[in-house]
Amino acid sequence: MAHSSKTTTANSGPSPFAATPLDLSDPALLRGFSYIGGRWTAGAQSKTFAVSNPADGSHLGDVASLSADDSRLAVDAAQSAFGVWSKLLPQQRSKILRRWFELILENAHDLARIMVLEQGKPISEARGEIDYAASFVEFFAEEAKRPNIESVTSHLPDAEVEVWREPVGVAALITPWNFPAAMLTRKAAAALAAGCTVVAHPSAETPYSALALAELAERAGFPAGAFNVVTGVAPVVVEPWMEDRRVRAVSFTGSTEIGRLLYRQSADTVKRMVLELGGHAPFLLFADANLDQAVAEAVKAKFATSGQDCLGANRFFVERPVYEDFCKAFAEAASQLSVGIGMDDPDIGPLMNEKAVAKQEEHVADALARGARLLTGGKRHKAGKLFYEPTVLADVPADALIMQEETFGPVAAIAAFDTEEEALTRANNTEYGLIAYLHTQDPRRIYRASRALQFGMVAVNRTKVTGAPIPFGGMKQSGLEREGSRLGMEAFTEVKYVCRDWA
Repeated sequence: MAHSSKTTTANSGPSPFAATPLDLSDPALLRGFSYIGGRWTAGAQSKTFAVSNPADGSHLGDVASLSADDSRLAVDAAQSAFGVWSKLLPQQRSKILRRWFELILENAHDLARIMVLEQGKPISEARGEIDYAASFVEFFAEEAKRPNIESVTSHLPDAEVEVWREPVGVAALITPWNFPAAMLTRKAAAALAAGCTVVAHPSAETPYSALALAELAERAGFPAGAFNVVTGVAPVVVEPWMEDRRVRAVSFTGSTEIGRLLYRQSADTVKRMVLELGGHAPFLLFADANLDQAVAEAVKAKFATSGQDCLGANRFFVERPVYEDFCKAFAEAASQLSVGIGMDDPDIGPLMNEKAVAKQEEHVADALARGARLLTGGKRHKAGKLFYEPTVLADVPADALIMQEETFGPVAAIAAFDTEEEALTRANNTEYGLIAYLHTQDPRRIYRASRALQFGMVAVNRTKVTGAPIPFGGMKQSGLEREGSRLGMEAFTEVKYVCRDWA
């Protein structure tokens, strides 16, 4: 594995790591060591874990699996760097973040290729994610120069009062496998812009994207220890951070189950928590909507990222007068989607692992056993063992598993409704509250439904709504706080009130 001459590793002698050549323009972006305190390290024990291509199971390489002690060293490095990074002028932090943004765009081709081979998504989606990831770095590079300093009129005689925002300290970032670049930059750029230093743990299934971003961060000029990436087994790496009082904020994207666990673990040290958890999004289609447009948007809402997206529509509620027409058109559109390996740029790539495919099979079998109709798909695809056919189920009862749980794959469940009240009640009947999709042409209904839907985001007559300037996040058990926008920096700052007597 290539290493630049300016970096060193924790161990001398031959590297125990191997990686399959990925035909990169810059082979140095393919890193197998963790990045701690400005050094590439295999950890004290030089343990590794294997990374494979989900499309064909081929071995991509071996990546450092660090110990709990190594993880604590990352906090040491971040804590040491905090005194340097937080004292830089906002304009200086902005300049370094801006350079990171530029390097990400300059290396977009390689970053997208790395992502396809370790995550499986179609190459066009991978390119889109790199642009999306870079947009957060650009946005927070600008926000770094505009900290939200509030002014308060004094209520005391002869006293001057001010309210400041200051960085909390070390922030721990835990990112998922479905968006391995964007979820890291959305968190890291906000924390770094606020003046925090970070320790990041990427999913063991997709570590190479995060390590490539660390390589570019080093080139951008971040001080040693400001940005650290620690690879390995999640509990081993993360638990020391949850116990460490120096880690003042934790940002996690992943399952609600793990989010609850981290929330409990944060209590003893009272950490700031940013949680972006499950979605289970409803898609509400009223009879007055543009049916062709709704079908096209439904395909996007369900099948982007092969359905492996917390924003993915999971429950389709369709008003009865257009129910059969929608079912027929949606199933036809789904059946036409191409399935294949990411570098061939299909519509649907492989799922991440066997567990993900088994969940599709379980949900489909359960729905059919409860009386649902299979309109298309319903089994593994011939492309490989981790591929699943785009699947549409109609007449799915409310007690089916797929109506209760996030499927996180290319399976859509449709049910009919008769009244607006029924549709909204069924949409809200979930512990999740990330995003809801609404299709109707009635402006009064748009207002009523947008108000009534218990979701942090509502997409009306469209699917794409996310971006760096918007506050991304959910209600109920879909999470806490917001990412992106100016609000994305707030969890990484403390409010300090100062009252001075000038008399």
